[in-house]
Formats: sequence, C-alpha cells, structure tokens
Amino acid sequence: MIEETTAPTVRTPALLLVVTGAIGELASFILSVDKVQQLQDKIAGKESVFACDFSVWVSCSNVMASEQSAAFGFPNAFIGVFGFAVVLTLGVVWLSGTPAAGWIWASLQAGTVFGVGFVTWLQVQSIYKIGALCPYCMVVWAVMIPLFVGVTARSLRLTAPEAAITRFVSNWTVLIVALWYVAIGAAIWFEFGARVLG
Repeated sequence: MIEETTAPTVRTPALLLVVTGAIGELASFILSVDKVQQLQDKIAGKESVFACDFSVWVSCSNVMASEQSAAFGFPNAFIGVFGFAVVLTLGVVWLSGTPAAGWIWASLQAGTVFGVGFVTWLQVQSIYKIGALCPYCMVVWAVMIPLFVGVTARSLRLTAPEAAITRFVSNWTVLIVALWYVAIGAAIWFEFGARVLG
C-alpha cells in the first residue's frame, strides 16, 4: 500500500505531470471543440473539415465521426479534458512543495492505468478498424505513454523499492517509452505505409 507521503522528493515526476498534463489538456480541448463543431455541422447538414484533415488516412474528422470516438456515449475528448486537468493540477501542486496523501498518488496510478489502457484500445481501433489517424489524438497517445511509465516507476519506488522490477522500470524509463513509441510507429507504418507509397 502507498503510505502517506509528501511531495515527490525529486522534481522529475512533478515536472512530468505538468508537461504531459498541459500538452494533453491542450490536445483534448481542441478535440472537444472540434467534436462539438462536427456535431453542430451534422445537425446543419454540413460536412466538417478541420485543419488536421490532411488526407483520407490522416484526418481528425474521420476518426471523430467513428463510433469509437464516443466509447462511453459521450466524446472521448471530454475524458481527456478532465483527466489531464487533474494531472496538470497535481503536477503544479507538487512542484510547489505541498504535501500529498498517499491515496492521491494511488488514484493517479489507477487513472494512468485506465488512461494508457484506453489509449491503447483507441490506437488499435484507429489503425486497424477506422483506418485513419487523428493528429491530435496521436498527441494524446504520445503524452499518455511517458505519463504512465513515469508514474508507475515512482509508484514502484514507493511500494517495492528493493524489487527488481522497480530497478528495471526506474533505470530504463526512457528506453521503455522509446520502445513503446517504436512499436506504435511500426504498427502505423506496416498498416499505412504501403497505401501512402502506393
């Protein structure tokens, strides 16, 4: 169990929360605004075209028009707006040196597990089912991965400081994130590369 704790003893976790939270919040906010616009356009009988619509394969509007874009009955971007706002707020609070109860960090860990799981599902849906990539969605993917790995590394240091998995994740955090990016990039390349080159 994660015990009562103060702000992170090093600033790296807090800075990670601030940076990923701010970037994720901005991308989610833009997606939310565009989704609302798309719904309004649909009611008005118009076709939505956004600045992030570059081709049939790289298109926010195509992804946002899919059923997967509202997996829980409302736009997924709304989850991001709320979730990343919490992440950003916690990062700022901890940077200020304010103590935090252990349950808050445990809740953050649970939230990042949900977030990375949901993002992974959306990646699979986007690449293999929808057949289109949303640039702003990909920004959310990009920040969710280091956020999850960084938070998990610190949680392991708090709960099992001597464990081998703790040493591995803490020492190789950057490599884990990089390999994760490579795996996603490879999946995108093998699925879309032939179409683009063809």
